Amino acid sequence: MDLFALGFYGIICGLLSVFAPQLGTFYIRFGIGAAIGVVSAFVLPILKGVIGGY
Repeated sequence: MDLFALGFYGIICGLLSVFAPQLGTFYIRFGIGAAIGVVSAFVLPILKGVIGGY
């Protein structure tokens, strides 16, 4: 796993989650978004392998 991509997805999703006020405080929203980004960064290479991507 590319740590740069992992960090990138975490930061981007964390920042995007700031716009979801129903999740609670800024820190909770950022944490949830970062967790989603980390999970997606781990799943993406697996999905690429399954579907025959590069």
